[in-house]
Amino acid sequence: IPVPIPVPPTLTPPLASSRRYRGLTLVLTFLCYTSYHLSRKPISIVKSQLHPNCSALGPNPHNDSNSSTWCSWAPFDGDNYKELFGALDNAFLVAYAIGMFISGIFGERLPLRYYLSGGMVLSGLFTALFGLGYFWDIHVLWYFIVVQVCNGLVQTTGWPSVVACIGNWFGKGKRGLIMGIWNSHTSVGNILGSLIAGVWVSSAWGLSFIVPSIIIITMGIICFFFLVEYPEDVGCSPPLHHVRVTSSEKDPEAVTSNEGPLSVSSQSSVDCSNSPKEPTEEPEAISFLGALRIPGVVEFSLCLLFAKLVSYTFLYWLPLYIVNVGEFLGTVRRERAWQGEHLLTPPLSLAAHFGAKEAGDLSTLFDVGGILGGIFAGLISDYTGGRATTCCVMLVIAAPMLFLYNHIGQNGIGTSIAMLIVCGALVNGPYALITTAVSADLGTHESLKGNAKALSTVTAIIDGTGSIGAALGPLLAGLISPTGWNNVFYMLIAADVLACLLLARVVVKEVRGWCGCIARKRGYVRT
Repeated sequence: IPVPIPVPPTLTPPLASSRRYRGLTLVLTFLCYTSYHLSRKPISIVKSQLHPNCSALGPNPHNDSNSSTWCSWAPFDGDNYKELFGALDNAFLVAYAIGMFISGIFGERLPLRYYLSGGMVLSGLFTALFGLGYFWDIHVLWYFIVVQVCNGLVQTTGWPSVVACIGNWFGKGKRGLIMGIWNSHTSVGNILGSLIAGVWVSSAWGLSFIVPSIIIITMGIICFFFLVEYPEDVGCSPPLHHVRVTSSEKDPEAVTSNEGPLSVSSQSSVDCSNSPKEPTEEPEAISFLGALRIPGVVEFSLCLLFAKLVSYTFLYWLPLYIVNVGEFLGTVRRERAWQGEHLLTPPLSLAAHFGAKEAGDLSTLFDVGGILGGIFAGLISDYTGGRATTCCVMLVIAAPMLFLYNHIGQNGIGTSIAMLIVCGALVNGPYALITTAVSADLGTHESLKGNAKALSTVTAIIDGTGSIGAALGPLLAGLISPTGWNNVFYMLIAADVLACLLLARVVVKEVRGWCGCIARKRGYVRT
């Protein structure tokens, strides 16, 4: 009698269907948030074109007495242009930070697909309005400020929505690695935004905003038609962290002991079935104060505040820093050459000849490092089970690396490339881990007893607190940079150290857990 060959579970139709839907969700949310960051990046590339070094372009064709700013775009043609750029950044980021706390509450109560798609279309509209200021020949500051404020508010629809969608489809198994790879959308968006904006920055900088706006609007329409919010919407079972448990089924100690990366209960379990689901009672969305009571939310939120301060300062000011420092070092080189010292000293910088486009292209290496750092942080935290420890170690190493980049990062193109990648990995790695895997972990914490209606709120609290730092960083950079770029980097290093210290309690808790686990395995602790 022939023995029937069992069909592997991975090939059964329900699992195959769930994999397709999970893959679709990953790709769509990746592209959606890539387009969000793609539309934010042009402002940092265009800054150096709004106030370029006009003396390098030759004499003033209008015979104006102010020959050093004849090619600048008013109102950014004055000596206070750095403060005005800081005001532009701050208008967006303060609005983003305030709106983020409200956005998560709406995200839990509105259909995510409508909320995300509408936010993307509005983001594209306001991004286009900034670029249209070039074609409409607008030179009043309030116009650009209002557009930035509106854009900051509508962009808050993105992050809580995409993280909630991912959390709805994926359990805790290998969440750090999956989300580390998925979170590269931030850096990919920054890179594409820099490259796209760089194409038109010197010829018609308005197109540097209009083209990204078309992209994000297009992605919003695609998201509206194809995004699946919940596994239940297509007849799939939710992952295990969404399944309600009672104290008789699983006690808190058992939940804690099964959270490791290799435990069975931590693996995602999404399958699809054509059989009808039994109706279940819809849980209520968690309150703001209820989300704050989840263990770890406050610590990680405050840590992200300072981590994001560093990351967003680089996001908005790195291209201008490369141009300014390159011009300064180029002047020093010419002075030394004039004095006959060029044979005794190595070339100080190859960035001296970088214009707006070249500096923007070079700044993308920071985001390349961010991709690697996010994947590395997710992988390590998955296999160690220590999200906070992974963040803390990377932050500790990042502080001296920032110091070195400021002092030797402009000594040559090779050194600059290497330092940008390393700094990007160390700065954006913890930022990526906290905003993705940590947010999803806390949003599905065992204290919620399976209530999945907390993901958007928890994500919004963590990212909203981080956005306060994102607003402070560029603002402080605009105020401090006139006193010297060294002081800006000292500020960034101080913020990095504070971010590390704020995680100290969680790190100690993780280390004690490891020590207890090792002791139990060796038989030193009675159970």
